[in-house]
This record gives sequence, C-alpha cells and structure tokens, in this order.
Amino acid sequence: MVWQRPDGRQPHELRPVSFVQNFTRYAPGSVLAKCGETQVLCTVSVTEGVPKFLAGTGRGWLTAEYRMLPSATQQRQERELLKLSGRTQEIQRLIGRSLRAAVDLDLLGERTLTVDADVLQADAGTRTTAITGGFVALANAISFLLQKGILTRSPLVGQVAAISVGLLEQEAFLDLNYPEDVAAAVDFNVVMNQHLGIIEVQGTAEEGCFSRTQLNQLLDFAEKGIQQLLALQREAIADWNDLYQG
Repeated sequence: MVWQRPDGRQPHELRPVSFVQNFTRYAPGSVLAKCGETQVLCTVSVTEGVPKFLAGTGRGWLTAEYRMLPSATQQRQERELLKLSGRTQEIQRLIGRSLRAAVDLDLLGERTLTVDADVLQADAGTRTTAITGGFVALANAISFLLQKGILTRSPLVGQVAAISVGLLEQEAFLDLNYPEDVAAAVDFNVVMNQHLGIIEVQGTAEEGCFSRTQLNQLLDFAEKGIQQLLALQREAIADWNDLYQG
C-alpha cells in the first residue's frame, strides 16, 4: 500500500510557507510564520542584562519560550500556567538551542534576546515552524538594534531552519501534517544551518524500527526541504546582506 497524502502533495514537497512580518507593533521582531495550516506567532524581545552565569562576561544570551493557545487544536487545551508540561519545556529548549547557533553572543553584549513562539493554529510541525519563523523574527530584531545604534555590528553569523520528515508505509515523506504525523511509523525533526550542517536531529520509531538506508533517505528529504526554507528566509529578510556576517 502506498500512502496517499491528504493534501495531494508529492512525498518531497513542502506545504505552502510564508512569513508575515511586523505582525505586532511593539516587539523589535515579529513574524507570523505559516506552514500549511500551522501558524506560529514568533516575536523577539530585547532586555538589558543576562542570566547570573553570564554576568560580567560581556556575552549576551538568547532564550525561547513556547506556548500553544487553548484553541490551537480541535479540542481546547488548558493553559499552562504554574507548571509547564515536559513537551513544552523540551520544545522551547530546542528553539533556544537552535537559534543560538546563529548568533555570536560576544557581539550581542550583556543583553538577552527572548524568542516567544505562540502557536495560533496547529497542524503538526509547530516546533519546526517556530524555529524557521523565529529566525526571521530574530533577524528583524537585530536589524532594529542596529538601526537604533544599540549594536554597531550584526551578531548574526548563520542561518537556521527546521523541518519534519517521517516514514509512512515504509516510504519517506517531507513536512508532515497532522494526519501524517499521527500515522507515521517514524517521525523526525531536523534542524540545519546555512551550510546544511546538522544542529539537531530528534527522531524515533513509533513502532518497530528503521534501517540506516531509510535514515539516510529521511535526512536527504530534510536537507532538500531546509534548502528551500533557507531561500524563503533570505527572500523575506530585506537587509539580509547587511545582517549576515558569514
């Protein structure tokens, strides 16, 4: 049996991706990232000062927070108030780790960039959309800091994007939506930089196992998808050539 994609895409095809920039008024960087039916509001705030373990070092910090709105899914979810779920903590740490790979923290000075990823609508791939859209919001925030004279040199040293891949009926598929995510025997999230170097791979077999050949095929699909996302990011960032120090 061959898996038929619910939306008619080819196995290697991304969902439609877009970045609606300056989506909110007050954040130095704000982007509504859309990947198919998944929509994540990514904002970046800047505060003076750093966590205690960095105080006095002259280095900056980047951290992330991730939340899913109660109505982001078909069944309303309770807000996470006093205690975050393990899933939420894991995702926001992933976002922070991924985006720190794009920034020279020494050039940031003792200030903190906070990336907030709020899922407005979920159709799978919320964490990967948060990373990909979060990078565009991060670039916008750095542009703001340069324009205001708060920074004299861009600390952006790389590009970061992420995508999901999975095995359905023993075949590789790129950018899973919710029905595919639920049905997948193997599900991976892959984060890469502008050189297609791997920043992080999260993957597991939901049932059974997978072969080295299948793993290579999944990574090949992820690489091709991320190449497209990197190009879309560069198109969206108006002053990319001035920001990127690579």
